[in-house]
Amino acid sequence: MSAYRTIVVGTDGSSSSFRAVDAAARLAHATGARLVLACAYHPMPAKERQSAADLLGDLAYKVEGSTPADDALRAARERALAAGAADIDEVAVEGDAVDVLATLARRRPADLLVVGNRGLNSLAGRILGSVPANLSHRAPCDVLIVHTTDGK
Repeated sequence: MSAYRTIVVGTDGSSSSFRAVDAAARLAHATGARLVLACAYHPMPAKERQSAADLLGDLAYKVEGSTPADDALRAARERALAAGAADIDEVAVEGDAVDVLATLARRRPADLLVVGNRGLNSLAGRILGSVPANLSHRAPCDVLIVHTTDGK
């Protein structure tokens, strides 16, 4: 039996986060673990949503009833399947990424939490703390920080 039975990976729909999804999916495939794709979000206030619709027109929401979190999870699922993961759940939760991922890892319960390293070296990351750095202190399980940036 694998040490990792449930792997949670955070994604925000960025190419950087999808690299973390790829790594988590390969690991889930290799170990037979369940993969939980997680996306934390903050709802867009109605005024901002209308402004975005005015600027972007039909591009604001590509699929009726779809949200950016749903779109991110749908794309992450496709990548995870392509990487060989078979047992996949998708979860979108309103809230701060660190809080959402740490809570989800407790509730599932996860054996491994996977995130990308994006933000570790940014000025905001040094001042406010980055998602990977904060999760490494708050997660109830192992944390894998995947190198997802090219150093730029």
